[in-house]
Amino acid sequence: MDSRPSLLMGVIGTNTEVGKTWVTAQLLATLKLRGSRVAARKPVQSYGPDEIDTDAARLAGASGEEVTDICPAHRWYPIALAPPMAANALGRGPVWISEIVDEICWPADVDIGFVETVGGVRSPVASDGDSLELLRRLDVDQMLLVADAKLGTINAVRLTLAAVTPTPTIVYLNRFNPDDPLHELNRRWLIEQDKLTVITDVHSLAVAIEDAFRNSGERTPKPRCCAR
Repeated sequence: MDSRPSLLMGVIGTNTEVGKTWVTAQLLATLKLRGSRVAARKPVQSYGPDEIDTDAARLAGASGEEVTDICPAHRWYPIALAPPMAANALGRGPVWISEIVDEICWPADVDIGFVETVGGVRSPVASDGDSLELLRRLDVDQMLLVADAKLGTINAVRLTLAAVTPTPTIVYLNRFNPDDPLHELNRRWLIEQDKLTVITDVHSLAVAIEDAFRNSGERTPKPRCCAR
């Protein structure tokens, strides 16, 4: 029987190196401890040739899945470039987004599934599509936007949300320091001026996602994805 998580979350970032994988891994571990059935997918990954602890490996360690279920082995590109560029540099031909979408499979009976993208929301994941196009093809229920708390984050968050609208989005300010006046001003501005849901700690984020999961039963069911 085909399967799709009851709540499918797309994980996006304002840029590369904002902590998407760290946040997703923390969420997977926290939600598991709280009793949710979780899974994660990193449909394609590129990384430095000497890097051992890849994004897929970290997600697998948190979710308890096999690393090749997180990201198929033929979608690993050991060169620090955007995935389609890395594939070309390695002589492995073009990467097509339809192929990536078709390769995403979920185990049965998953409550909450996370699809982690690459770089920023418009970063290419394939020769013919970016992170945003991938999540649109998957028809995710909600997005989690990981952003820095530092100077410039308001602009970065606004630009990203303009691209993903109207998909419901939670903003997570990573590396937030409540004693840093700038971090707190940014948080308050995004909440009070932009009317966004902004969270700064993993426990509260897990609770918010659990609430979204409970509410997901009230929505019209979406088509199922393939299952192994």
